[in-house]
Amino acid sequence: MRSAIKLRVSFLVCAIACFWLGVHFTPETLVTTSAEILLASIAAVYFVLLPILYWFWIIKAGKQPKWKLLLIFSLSSLVARLSFPAEFASYFEFVMWVRYPLIAVLLVIELYLVVTVIRGLWQARSLKGDPRIGVVEQYDASDEKQRSLAMVLATEPANWLYAIPWFSRNHVTALAHIPLLSSRVWHLLLMLVGCIALSGISYYLIASWNDIVALIVSSIIAYSVILLVANYRVSKHYSLYIQDEKLVINNGLWGFLLVPLNLVESAEQGEFDKSALAEQLCIGRAQHFNLKLNFATDVTYFGSFGHLPEDFTQVYLAVDSPETVIKRVSLDPEDVTKQVA
Repeated sequence: MRSAIKLRVSFLVCAIACFWLGVHFTPETLVTTSAEILLASIAAVYFVLLPILYWFWIIKAGKQPKWKLLLIFSLSSLVARLSFPAEFASYFEFVMWVRYPLIAVLLVIELYLVVTVIRGLWQARSLKGDPRIGVVEQYDASDEKQRSLAMVLATEPANWLYAIPWFSRNHVTALAHIPLLSSRVWHLLLMLVGCIALSGISYYLIASWNDIVALIVSSIIAYSVILLVANYRVSKHYSLYIQDEKLVINNGLWGFLLVPLNLVESAEQGEFDKSALAEQLCIGRAQHFNLKLNFATDVTYFGSFGHLPEDFTQVYLAVDSPETVIKRVSLDPEDVTKQVA
């Protein structure tokens, strides 16, 4: 696991622990000096410690935009408003004022999803491949923000393209298969059960506060069933293929890598130990990777459904037929044309 990912997971665990401990130990009243010191310490954790950790572990280590620091401040403000004693919670009343605009935004998101699905289905009816390929080709790497946003939006029609076999009937045949956990049937069933259970639990927990929000949140979670099925099918059938002289590598739907074949500088078959590749991009569920691809320049790997793009000059893969991949990526376009003819 790369250090940037480790830091993201570490921050998530740390934030959950800090908020849980903070809510649990927040005094109900400030009648003693010890209670005041305790509340000040909790506030320092919320508004000093966590933002500092977010700055170094997420923004700096992950090369994320600085404006995302507002996210942790907003979350800390919400927790403070809901858990601090009344005399201090009132200072965070502005968080509650945004409740109704938030509901409106969620309703707009729901409507937007419906429109996006319909439009994406119509546009994807005759596609031969992943619509995310067009995003990478259309948007220049210099406009990272716009390209990342487009990649996230393109994930929606990609979900339906892969989730419904009929929509992906014209898809390019896989060149090789990468062993992924998400390609297992038991993993899909487990995720589906967890998704449905989480949808029901979220509705139960939120309904006491607001029925509309509970319905929206639970329906968004339940809607993830499409994503889970698509993730399974792309992992099982389309983890590695070539389309229009571009090598497409799918780490499920979670990660996406598009490499023009003319940028593949070399392809090496071997036995590469996972433990020695902690900072490298490795795709496949294996202890040893059998294929290494070197690129002539940086190539963007779109992780976390496009939210976390990272640049790499090489990738390590575990594939079922490395010889086939090496032979194909080493061919010139003219040789490919001759073979097809």
